[in-house]
Amino acid sequence: MTQDDLIQLAYLVAAFCFILGLKWLSSPRSARRGNQVAALGMAIAIGATVADERVVDYTWIIIAALVGGSIGAVIARRVQMTAMPQLVALLNGLGGGAAALIAVSEYHAHGALGETSLGGVAAVSVMFSAIVGSVSFAGSLVAFGKLQELLPGRPITWPAQKAVNAILAIAIVALAVWASLAISDPVLWILVALALVLGTAAVLPIGGADMPVVIAFLNACTGLAAAATGFALGNVLLIIAGVLVGASGTLLTQLMSKAMNRSLTSVLFGAFGGGAPGGGGAARGESLPVLEIAPADLAAQLVYARRVVIVPGYGLAVAQAQHPVRELVDLLGERGVEVTFAIHPVAGRMPGHMNVLLAEADVPYDKLLEMEEANPDFPQTDIVLVIGANDVVNPAARDDPSSPLFGMPILEVDRAEHVVVFKRSMASGFAGVENMLFHDPKTRMLFGDARKSLAQLVQDVQDV
Repeated sequence: MTQDDLIQLAYLVAAFCFILGLKWLSSPRSARRGNQVAALGMAIAIGATVADERVVDYTWIIIAALVGGSIGAVIARRVQMTAMPQLVALLNGLGGGAAALIAVSEYHAHGALGETSLGGVAAVSVMFSAIVGSVSFAGSLVAFGKLQELLPGRPITWPAQKAVNAILAIAIVALAVWASLAISDPVLWILVALALVLGTAAVLPIGGADMPVVIAFLNACTGLAAAATGFALGNVLLIIAGVLVGASGTLLTQLMSKAMNRSLTSVLFGAFGGGAPGGGGAARGESLPVLEIAPADLAAQLVYARRVVIVPGYGLAVAQAQHPVRELVDLLGERGVEVTFAIHPVAGRMPGHMNVLLAEADVPYDKLLEMEEANPDFPQTDIVLVIGANDVVNPAARDDPSSPLFGMPILEVDRAEHVVVFKRSMASGFAGVENMLFHDPKTRMLFGDARKSLAQLVQDVQDV
């Protein structure tokens, strides 16, 4: 068996690990094992690639591996759960940028060999990877900036925005044809620059409410760019890995769009989400009463309840309150109270954010219910604790045709007997829409930092 045969065999094993890891990542119970298997596959892939006889100098490979590995190890140990969405966006962007740079390198290599044009697969793969990789890189950086609050979360729009973006797209396609027919490095760099501008301009008008969909979509774009890079390099494993990422990202984008009852085109071009707090229905809410509750009073209700449902949101992640929540669940369970979690698909700032957050606190997987499972049980629920969630429990999405949220599937917590909302203030959610649930007579507000409020609630439950 030749060295090339061994490398291809290693690639086959790595591809199997990627597929198996992706399969296991689809369930919370097997996600950790899936992540480990996928990491093993990547280690095999890297080992096989650097063993290729065409590699003549390992100096920069070793330097890059040490620098990248060190940065990755530090990030993995230090990143907070609240920063996970922006980390995903940043790493996804780096993948797109890498694909674009490889495409530029391959294009230059064709020119160095004396070729005057690109044809067939080479032209399509190099240009596609350069364009989509650059768009994904720039768009992911903008998403990172919005999630990190370096940029405003609201939509940033400008006159003739769609027309300008369309002109940019046409110019990029024209330059791609030109660069394919006549190899010219300056033309390709102009193409990459315009693609970076297009990626920036495409994501700036998208508000914070749509970030879960945007992250999934950009992830799919990076996967497709990587697959195109695989064609340019003649690397079968890169094609497989890119297709897997592209396909899974596309499916996730569809699921996220469905969960918001919005089409992908409305997300990308609708300039929705992240409106000014207090906008929309704020005027109606200002004159309505808000009823508050103290932790001690809530504790007395919880210990005598039969069924309690907890709805986590981004505020839970911000407060790092997942561990006090787990303590509360354990205490109530000891008293015979049935406690479950209702998870909305777009709660938080990335797909699966709440599942990851609660898994960190070792919340049992069988207590995590998806929206379709949880909604039928709310009418039989004594108390719902909404911790840091807003838009995903807003009844306006179901009852108010004039609301921007109308039609979005929600967790129907207002159908429960009692609702308690943990919140720092009366500020609206990402969508900037007033939540009339907060003014419902059955709702009580518990204002303050969620972690401190839950810690006090745990103490009060122990004292009852």
